[in-house]
Amino acid sequence: MGRILAIDYGRKRTGIAVTDPLKIIANALGTYPTHTLMDFLHQYMRSEEVETIVIGLPKQLNGEPSESMRYITPFVNRLKKEMPDMPIVMYDERFTSTIAHRAMIDGGMKKSDRRDKAKVDAIAATIILTDYLQSNTTF
Repeated sequence: MGRILAIDYGRKRTGIAVTDPLKIIANALGTYPTHTLMDFLHQYMRSEEVETIVIGLPKQLNGEPSESMRYITPFVNRLKKEMPDMPIVMYDERFTSTIAHRAMIDGGMKKSDRRDKAKVDAIAATIILTDYLQSNTTF
């Protein structure tokens, strides 16, 4: 049984979340510099079985892809080339950063900690993965 890994891709840093092997709970794995992301993914997958990668699909309020897609598309294409047997799912990530900030406030996190964009990215990846798990019950 493999895990599901979620990516909240960013130009500078990328949030990563992963499920437990039973695919019940999503946990933040951390935030990594985007230029090291592919190396991290290869290394992680050597030690953990991953059966699907979910990548946040940034959309505008009207449902159209956001400008960020011009950075994400080349990454997704490279990922598909380097891992051709890995299922890759693009999943709507609208409002995940806003929800992450709200979760930080509701969780009692200090204002100085909420300014840490790396924490926001890791939480946003966890929200993407949690939403994906809730929407898909065919694991």
